[in-house]
Amino acid sequence: MKRVFLAITAVCLTGAIHAGVASAADRPLVQCDTRAECQNIRNVIAFYRVAINDKDFAAARRYLGNVYIQHNPNAADGAAGLKAFIAHLRADLPQYHSRIVRAFATGNYVILHVHNTQTPGTNGFAIVDIFRLQNGKIVEHWDVHQQVPDHSANGHSMF
Repeated sequence: MKRVFLAITAVCLTGAIHAGVASAADRPLVQCDTRAECQNIRNVIAFYRVAINDKDFAAARRYLGNVYIQHNPNAADGAAGLKAFIAHLRADLPQYHSRIVRAFATGNYVILHVHNTQTPGTNGFAIVDIFRLQNGKIVEHWDVHQQVPDHSANGHSMF
């Protein structure tokens, strides 16, 4: 099947992947082939919004499977690990915010390209988050972070 590139705007007309996104400029580019992949992206974006930006564990919990394997060495496995991580964000980094730039799906995996800032007005971090889903629920997570520099040697943005 030919890869389909969808502007989030087109997806919004058919299913609202961008719930909670403020403007067209903030909407990520979304790439998925099947309805299941597109649904997985919707689930991960909704999870990311409530877990990271809203810092709402109760809302985020409903997107997790019975098992949640965490590969970030700073967070523990399971729902309890996510709950502790969100509590840390609320207490120590209340302005922590992530803007999803791109979302890709292949099978049961969703990849997000994210611009994160811990404090408004700072360069922040470029993040790639990888989620594995099972039956539409998040069961595993990996991430890599890179600080956004003041200047790029090649003149290209990280986003």
